[in-house]
Amino acid sequence: MTGRIKVDRAGYVATVTLDNPTKRNAVNLAMCEQLSEEMAALAQDPTLRCIVFRGEGEEAFGSGLDISEFERIRSDKATATNSMRRVHPALRALLDCPVPTLAAIRGVCVGGGLELAACCDLRIATDNSRFGIPIGKLGGALAYPELEGVVLSFGPVVALEILLEGRIFGAAEAAAKGMLTRVVPVADFEEEVRKAVDRITSMAPLSAQWHKKFVNRLRNPAPLSAAEHAEAYECFETYDFHEGSRAFLAKRAPRFEGR
Repeated sequence: MTGRIKVDRAGYVATVTLDNPTKRNAVNLAMCEQLSEEMAALAQDPTLRCIVFRGEGEEAFGSGLDISEFERIRSDKATATNSMRRVHPALRALLDCPVPTLAAIRGVCVGGGLELAACCDLRIATDNSRFGIPIGKLGGALAYPELEGVVLSFGPVVALEILLEGRIFGAAEAAAKGMLTRVVPVADFEEEVRKAVDRITSMAPLSAQWHKKFVNRLRNPAPLSAAEHAEAYECFETYDFHEGSRAFLAKRAPRFEGR
């Protein structure tokens, strides 16, 4: 079986790569399980400030689940139910990750590749990228765990358009629909991703974690508790807040420590 998940570390940044280029970085079940395990470890790393997701090579971010496995993993309802329970934890791990996540998208980003990108916080794409989830052409449907990130990130109207029409469309249209953070020319892509990562990692890491937590909580219509309101003010007792204030007054770059 081909395909793997590569994880590389450089300072505050981890790069997670879907490495299956002969199949346009399609993801098989073994890769999904590996991604879930890798994300669980990265989420517990207090030194991380950003996780970048990529596809190996320049042709594809990800083309979805490996269709060659479908006869084995989706032959009937019971088989599909059991198999997809091995896929869903990877998507959940991305949605729940406290570390800021950025999808660096080049080329094809369809099916499960787009589902994965939708679970990231930010999405930067080349202007030649292509998007879509044409599962209806196979007679299938996305289960709730696969659909969750798509609806949360793109909204129900765009999610339905993507699924009901099954079109493959370009980066300009994806940006117009609000699916992408930025679209850049291929020649500028790596520099733009680097700048975005530098901006993210220059921020106080606890601030990023709180902001992710608070934004996700506000998706729940239930009223906020007194404890939840109070948590928003805990930042003022951190070392990083006082360091940031001192650095601003001294006109120097802050040295955040995540405490």
